[in-house]
Amino acid sequence: MKNTVRVLVVDDSAYNRRTIIRFLDEIPGVTVVGYACNGEEGLRKFFDLQPDLVTLDLEMPRMDGFGFLRIVMQNRPTPVIVVSSRADDENVFKALELGAVDFVAKPTSRISPELVNIRDELLNKVMAIARTDMNKVLRRPSLRDRAGTVAPLHAVIPRSNGVSQVVIGASTGGPPALKALLSSINVPLPLGIAISQHMPPVFTRAFAERLNKFCALEVKEGETGDLMVPGRVLIAPGGKNLTFQVRGDKVVALVEDPPPSQRYTPSVDVMFKSAGEVFGANLLGVILTGMGNDGARGAELIKERGGQVLAESEESSVVFGMPKEAIATGKVDKVLPLSLMAGEVLRRCGF
Repeated sequence: MKNTVRVLVVDDSAYNRRTIIRFLDEIPGVTVVGYACNGEEGLRKFFDLQPDLVTLDLEMPRMDGFGFLRIVMQNRPTPVIVVSSRADDENVFKALELGAVDFVAKPTSRISPELVNIRDELLNKVMAIARTDMNKVLRRPSLRDRAGTVAPLHAVIPRSNGVSQVVIGASTGGPPALKALLSSINVPLPLGIAISQHMPPVFTRAFAERLNKFCALEVKEGETGDLMVPGRVLIAPGGKNLTFQVRGDKVVALVEDPPPSQRYTPSVDVMFKSAGEVFGANLLGVILTGMGNDGARGAELIKERGGQVLAESEESSVVFGMPKEAIATGKVDKVLPLSLMAGEVLRRCGF
């Protein structure tokens, strides 16, 4: 019983509660210890039952998911997976910033049998984050805590080396990490950045728009034909792959459908491979927190083309899966915590 993961399900829809509980009951070693139909009831049961993990709807009567999250994170930090409709995409990122570890997108905001489509994703994420060290989640750098990052830059400094493009891969724990990393760059810089963050369709546009509010660089969801230009950050669209192509003297982005066999989308490996072929020794790859091994093969391919690779350390990774697998290849140039990543990226780009 010691290794059993005890889960509380909080959702105002009886249909959703029953469906999520049924999914969770299928996982060996997972026990649903209770459920609640609003935040107030959820808090009472949370403190009474003391679960190891919570699945949380955001839009609920009496007390919404945000109120629930604030109180939980202040009193008994516990891994939370937000289960949210796609109509609430902006709210999902607010929840992640409040301390939720990850989210699963409901196919629709209405009661629908389509909810079964999230089964595998939910089960994988429950097992991946059930034992998350919440100290890592709550210690993530915020806009008010820039310790360890570079000093503010007031003018563009000429580069001392040839790195002109940065590609970043992330999964679980990635959205707040990316926000912290990009917000540390205080002025537009003469290098381009592309990001593949594992995320379902629709959410990446809201994610890009949210990052754009906090970053001196231009951040947008990538589209086919977008130019890879200095001072711009392209976010790979959810459910797609982002690749690159040389056209004359310019590099353009391509958004492509993944093959049916692809496990992770957007794929970090696919983006790293394409970027390595186009940018060669001028490329810097960065692998942040996330579950799985996406990015490990990509790191090898970047090194084969003469580029450089950084990985987030276990010290700050919410889930030390992707960085660990990349490090195991022996192709990572340096491993460091998130708080030092922005400074290292800029140093390697010659600033």
